[in-house]
Amino acid sequence: MPASTETDHAGPGRAPVRPVDLGLNAEARTAAADDPPAVHVRAKIDEQLRALLEHEAVARVGEDPEGVHQMRVAVRRIRAALKADGAGLGPAATELQTELRWLGSMLGAVRDIDVQLEHLRGQAAEFEPDERAAVERLLLGLRADRRRARQRMLGALRSRRYTALLEGLAAAARTPAPLDGNVVVGKPAIASLLELIKRPYRKLSRAAAALGADPADDDLHALRIYSKRLRYAAELAAPAGGKPVRRLIRATRQMQDVLGDHQDAVVAEQQVRRLLAELGDVLDADVAFAAGRLVERERARRADCRSRWRTTVAEVDARAMELLAG
Repeated sequence: MPASTETDHAGPGRAPVRPVDLGLNAEARTAAADDPPAVHVRAKIDEQLRALLEHEAVARVGEDPEGVHQMRVAVRRIRAALKADGAGLGPAATELQTELRWLGSMLGAVRDIDVQLEHLRGQAAEFEPDERAAVERLLLGLRADRRRARQRMLGALRSRRYTALLEGLAAAARTPAPLDGNVVVGKPAIASLLELIKRPYRKLSRAAAALGADPADDDLHALRIYSKRLRYAAELAAPAGGKPVRRLIRATRQMQDVLGDHQDAVVAEQQVRRLLAELGDVLDADVAFAAGRLVERERARRADCRSRWRTTVAEVDARAMELLAG
């Protein structure tokens, strides 16, 4: 059974929340290229809070995995905005980060399993029918994990804690930005926006330079997180940077894709081995054979990603230097 149809038919718990219910305007807040970072941060929070609400209904139903995925993306983009230099949100940002981490963990537990189910089924798509059936028997444990993770996620979405988070984000989006004309800390607003890229780029660059010829899987996963943070910072600065920023965004997306495929391959092999171990005495030869084929494919995928990740880093370096030197 595809992951997208594995619903638990849980009740909604409350009526959908609309932006106007949170005190937001009917139209999303916007920021001009020459507005300072604080304005762009509030516009991004407003935009992504609306995305969170829009995709929540789909996530609750559970028939389309994109609902959970897009909610998780919105959480990450809001967190990136809160971390941006010049956000000007004070102590409220720290509390919001804590609550967003909590929500992200609830969504991530479901999303990560959805990705693994879809991928492992895709890897088995060309297997013989009896081998595909064996893969489905192997995945029974993962499907049970998903049902439990989904129940926890739905409980979170029905909670007062989640409602309080939505209210806190709306309050942050409505907060007047601390402005002094078009200048922030003595810099023109556009220059200040581009400054948002420097810190995440430096962290990525240092992390990549520290890796040896055969880095640990965990180190490549950490590097992917740095690339994601740089991408979100670049998205925040996009109104000021034009084509050079868009080229940097494309480069970081490519880097994320390669390192994400690598991490997915690592986790997929771990999952297959775990599921095999959990079958114990009821493990049959067909399942064991199919699992071996899956592991072989994941190792080939991992090796391919390892042959390409440095090329993606070089492209990010080139695009970042083009932007920041200009």
